[in-house]
Amino acid sequence: MTSERFSAEYLSLAETLWQVAWYILEDDAEAEDAVQELYLRLWKMRDALDGIRNPKAYCITLLRNRCLDRLRQRRLVARPETLPEPECPGAQDEQIDVRERLDKVLAAIKSLPDRQREVLTLRTLDGLSYEEIARRTGTNYLTLRVLLSQARSKLKKLI
Repeated sequence: MTSERFSAEYLSLAETLWQVAWYILEDDAEAEDAVQELYLRLWKMRDALDGIRNPKAYCITLLRNRCLDRLRQRRLVARPETLPEPECPGAQDEQIDVRERLDKVLAAIKSLPDRQREVLTLRTLDGLSYEEIARRTGTNYLTLRVLLSQARSKLKKLI
């Protein structure tokens, strides 16, 4: 693909792509970065773009996936690996027991498959509705319910 054709078919979509990224990420700088990363990826694979029938739909799909990856990374960075020590005066034994149970729960959650862990985290920790989780992950509503049920069952067995 020539640079002129790339500009005409793909670079002309920049504003639309930025709006899509902003809608998902809700941050100007993050949206701009996501679009720039998309264009870098597209440029690197420009020879394979000749077979794409609908460049706009193709770009939006790639961008959506990239934005969801960014959201997942943002969530992982925002959550600390370990919980802070409680600052409650009281029995040391009780604090140790609570800490051990929390560590056991965290270890059990980390052992879940990625999709189950993601769905469980979004539902339980983030408090999102099933519809919102389905929209964010692109997972069918019924599949989402099954994944959540499987995750809870595994956690009950592990804890």
